[in-house]
Amino acid sequence: MNIAIFGYGKMGREIEKLALDRKHEVVLRIDENNISSISKNDFKKVDVVIEFSTPESAFSNINLCFDNNMPVVSGTTGWIGKIDEIINRCKTENKTFFYASNFSLGVNLFFKLNKYLAKLTNNFSDYNVKIEETHHSQKLDAPSGTAITIAEGIIENMDRKNNWEKEKSDSKNTIPIKSFREGTMPGNHKVIYDSLFDKISIEHDSKSRKAFALGAVLAAEFIVDKKGYFTMDDLLKF
Repeated sequence: MNIAIFGYGKMGREIEKLALDRKHEVVLRIDENNISSISKNDFKKVDVVIEFSTPESAFSNINLCFDNNMPVVSGTTGWIGKIDEIINRCKTENKTFFYASNFSLGVNLFFKLNKYLAKLTNNFSDYNVKIEETHHSQKLDAPSGTAITIAEGIIENMDRKNNWEKEKSDSKNTIPIKSFREGTMPGNHKVIYDSLFDKISIEHDSKSRKAFALGAVLAAEFIVDKKGYFTMDDLLKF
């Protein structure tokens, strides 16, 4: 499989290593230094694009790939207010798109555990819930896409929560998400249920970017011959 990497930073380089380990070829690397010179001919040798760029550029990057009939795997967060437009292109123009706020297998298991715990505590109003997330100092968006996915999973399964807010909230119906940006930590997420009597918490701690990179390459292998919109639920058969 011939792969193009859109966003050739630390994550892009990790993806390249994993792709080569799995006997694929990386035939195109695109970042802010060369995007203006990329032409339709550059995509002719590409089977699939893996996109890890910035919140500001992801939407236009994905549309550029669609315009060149490329299936896209994206792990860029902070832009998903526009994702419905991308999904609509998949439906109306037969495009292929795979999105995940986090490609780690462990994180996606954590998502499922989070939903189950929210469902269990739905009828126990003494427990209030909050989310804390910590990432490396160079991460641009806050809260993280993973933290937002966690919050959405709670809202789906807990009647008394209908929204999330950054940092803090004075509303009983809102989940606060507190973000920390420090050091080189790949990612840590905590969900904390606190009452007057006790506290329940679940936590996922990422050890390296390799887990995310492997998930992205597996997603590329998964969609290369498919059409439509896909997520980790499809890949992992949840």
